Amino acid sequence: MSQAKDTLLRLFALLRLIPTEPQRIATPTLLEKLRDRGFSVSLRSIQRDLSRLSIPFSLQCDDSETPFRWSFNREAPLKLEDMDAPTALALFLSESHLSPILPQSVLDQLGPQFRRARNFLNGLGGNGLADWAKRVRSLPNGKTLLPAQVSAHTWAQVSAGLLERKQLEVVYHSRSKGELKRFRLHPAGLVSRHAVSYLLASVDGYSDLRQFALHRMTEVSVLGEAGREHESFDVDAYIASGAFSYREAEAQVELVADVRPQIAVLLNETPLSQQQTLSSVSVQGWHRMHATVPLDRETLWWIFALNENIRLHAPQVWVDEVRERLNSMQALYQNTHVTPQLQPA
Repeated sequence: MSQAKDTLLRLFALLRLIPTEPQRIATPTLLEKLRDRGFSVSLRSIQRDLSRLSIPFSLQCDDSETPFRWSFNREAPLKLEDMDAPTALALFLSESHLSPILPQSVLDQLGPQFRRARNFLNGLGGNGLADWAKRVRSLPNGKTLLPAQVSAHTWAQVSAGLLERKQLEVVYHSRSKGELKRFRLHPAGLVSRHAVSYLLASVDGYSDLRQFALHRMTEVSVLGEAGREHESFDVDAYIASGAFSYREAEAQVELVADVRPQIAVLLNETPLSQQQTLSSVSVQGWHRMHATVPLDRETLWWIFALNENIRLHAPQVWVDEVRERLNSMQALYQNTHVTPQLQPA
């Protein structure tokens, strides 16, 4: 390798090792890291390099103590610093969480950053974080479905329309009516829920917001006209209103139920709500739970998932539905030779 090329690679590696303020790195540490990367260099050479690079690359030197410590200015025009451990760990854990819910086209764009994080963690050698990718996992609570397939074109057009506040023309497959419909939409927000991403938008000529699943868009294009301003729209308030949770009533209700010991332990560690109490009611370890919850389908599905580990007492509307479901399931399984009638989607 020529001397000029070796010097260029060394300077590039040096810049990648320098963090952005307020973090700093000492010159002896830079020397050690460069030598670990195979560069034969002296401390004096590094000091000369840093002095030479400080102005064009907006490097700062803290000379209040020795050894001197270096950092990039926050307004530096070029960011070349290597990935740090907290960023790498956050990206690594985010990858496993985001993979089931984001479209593949978005994951492909994030792929280089995820690979950088894995390479950083795998290259730490004797550091305590070495082999982190082999020892840490993030698991979802419950069964996770594979994400609905969204084309790169659809994601790009929807994102552009939302960011630029432009109208969208969409050909949409209506699941309830089983037909294709053409809409002109005014985007307001975007929400990824479980395995599906939804565009929140109003249809041209109407003011109410509707949810459009991205994977059901067969055609989509950004129009030149500006979209309607949804000035009062707040995505957090929209979600809190129960738009995605199938609420049966606006008011919250008191859920009263007896739960088995293992469920009581779980709820004590991870409560169902901020207003929750648990008290022992039997020598077998059953606990009585009181919790203030929204009257929504998600909470009811959570109750169904506990099966025989819970005995529901209130609210009565859910008690009645549980009883009805149990009777329906019993009838379904009493005669295994009877095929259930399909219900329309």
